[in-house]
Amino acid sequence: MRYYIVDAFTDKPFGGNPAGVVLLDGKDYPDENLMLQVAAELRYSETAFVRQDGNQEFTLRYFTPKAEVELCGHATIASFFLLHHLGMASGRCLCHTQAGDLEIESGTQVMMQMATPRIVATLNDEDTEAVYRAVGTRATGLRPQIVYAGLPDVMLPVENLAALNALQPDMEAVTALTRRLEAVSIHAFVQCDDKYTAHVRDFAPLYGVPEESATGTANAALTYYMAKNGLIAAPTDCHFLQGEAMGRPSVVASRITADGTLYVGGTAVIVAQGDLLV
Repeated sequence: MRYYIVDAFTDKPFGGNPAGVVLLDGKDYPDENLMLQVAAELRYSETAFVRQDGNQEFTLRYFTPKAEVELCGHATIASFFLLHHLGMASGRCLCHTQAGDLEIESGTQVMMQMATPRIVATLNDEDTEAVYRAVGTRATGLRPQIVYAGLPDVMLPVENLAALNALQPDMEAVTALTRRLEAVSIHAFVQCDDKYTAHVRDFAPLYGVPEESATGTANAALTYYMAKNGLIAAPTDCHFLQGEAMGRPSVVASRITADGTLYVGGTAVIVAQGDLLV
């Protein structure tokens, strides 16, 4: 198996969000425990295992160092940027995932259609207080919600950019909360008067990712949340700045249509490749 390290949501090496991408030689996936071990060895937040099913048709499975997840936006962007670079994909592609079948536009910029979004739950007063306490800030007037766009994430508005940058989450508390709320991450955001739709930070310690520098699925969910709560008007294109606190600034693009269909994407850079000798 050949593996690659690809930085997604950036056009500069060592920026954005790195993902492992493993290209499978055959039609059968290896043992799940082996894929988990490979993901743990590569040590990135997610590693995608890519199988080609036919012309412009692929199946992707995603593993964190601790578990398999149904979908990962930045690893999908990384995978299809790589496939385009290798001449294996161009233009419209079909991507099979455990979260459903997705339409991908592959090229030097990759845009992926997200799973049908929905509001899973609106946090009650007790849970709202607990989430803000866990990340180390205070509530705003906008109610946090769990939003699904391939994965369920807690959308958490914060007061201002200074408050966002100052977050110091209690990772044990965040882990316990996301497990109880059946969410993957807490996705904190703030709107600023600049060229970005929002500045964001994402915390997913339940899945072995204390903080992530770019999250496609969570920013797609944020796009839907903002549209539903009157913060943006659909149809529109969005750009989210993430990873500043980690020294890996990333720009995640998204698009929401008038009917609520979501797309997310960006550029990527291939930084390494090798062979897995197992």
